[in-house]
Amino acid sequence: MGTKTFDKDTILDLTVNMVPLVIILFFVVAFALVNPFGFESLASGLQYGLLVTPFVLLAVLTYLSGKAIVGAEQSGTVYPPGQATVPGVGPLHEEEAAEAAELEETNEADAVEAAEETA
Repeated sequence: MGTKTFDKDTILDLTVNMVPLVIILFFVVAFALVNPFGFESLASGLQYGLLVTPFVLLAVLTYLSGKAIVGAEQSGTVYPPGQATVPGVGPLHEEEAAEAAELEETNEADAVEAAEETA
């Protein structure tokens, strides 16, 4: 579909993972600035470890999910959203191929008309 890895539709699909990433990042920054519990090496280490580890794992999972979504869109059959089981609805790549063929026919007709005008 698109040449970029994360196009608009993929970003929209990955929003469910980005919201928790923003929330975790907020708490890391808040605890670093405010530090309501004081600083103890063991307690603060566990606190930041319990925030940073899920953040990193979720970021990796989000990236891999994005790559999987793009790979599925490029190699598999893609239907319009929510219409995969609706009778009479064709895959998007068939519609795109039909539009491209129609565009080529229009361009060929324009070229023929331009050639006739010059002759």
